[in-house]
Amino acid sequence: MIAHNPKEWFQPPFHFHRSDTMRRLFPWIIGVCIYSAFVAWLELEYWKLGENSLVRNISLMHTLLGFVISFALVFRTNTAYERWWEGRKLWGALTNSSRNLAMKLAAMLPEDDPNRGYFRILIPAYATALKNHLRSENVRIEMFDDLPEHARHTLDLEKHVPNQVAALMYRRAQEMLQDKKITGEQLLFINAELQSFTDICGGCERIKNTPIPYSYSVFIKKFIIVYVATLPFGYVFNLGYYVVPMVAFIFFVLASLELIAEEIEEPFGADENDLPLSRMAQSIQAHIHEII
Repeated sequence: MIAHNPKEWFQPPFHFHRSDTMRRLFPWIIGVCIYSAFVAWLELEYWKLGENSLVRNISLMHTLLGFVISFALVFRTNTAYERWWEGRKLWGALTNSSRNLAMKLAAMLPEDDPNRGYFRILIPAYATALKNHLRSENVRIEMFDDLPEHARHTLDLEKHVPNQVAALMYRRAQEMLQDKKITGEQLLFINAELQSFTDICGGCERIKNTPIPYSYSVFIKKFIIVYVATLPFGYVFNLGYYVVPMVAFIFFVLASLELIAEEIEEPFGADENDLPLSRMAQSIQAHIHEII
């Protein structure tokens, strides 16, 4: 995720990062300029259509469709941002659940209890495993090296690792109850945090595995292309060759909104505007080590 100062006005317009829409759309903008100039030359120089030509009525169509395409793009970007923000809330909930579980265990267990070290490994390991699961990355077995041998051998890194880590925490909590390290009431006391891990994982998977419907996304792209392609025909008599930069700018604005929506609608990837999952997982690990 790109760190920035939201109060800065003058520097961001001149900063072009890797995912900047201007950089990605530049070849398309050049193509739109060439196309607009060609249409303007045809109408003004070759066909020499008069100002009263029926072609001028296309401008009325753009006036009516402008509201429609604006409404569609607003809905598109709002939907994508809601998915991004929901992902951020889920990882904020994971941070809080990890801290709460660590604080409860630190209060219940003596300083020399080996169960403290067990959960000091597994709680942050769950955040890292979930991050790798959402990004379809491999989980390193080295992160579980300090676990007991029998617990480490139960892990199958080819399967759903977050579920396996959560199951290990549940199993250890049950063992602490049987060994009378905690009471039944204390087990219920930490059960909410243990359960929330799987709930958060399910919420993240719902966002990742349910993209924006293909037909809606394709319709927006087709709408933008047709709208921009017909713009020179409607405004060339009012603007002349100035229609070239106007159409290019309109295309840049409309296409940029669609690109931004595409980038943030899946917030768990590694794009520059996606959630900083690695940094949040490292933060959880640091906090757990401080508490336990």
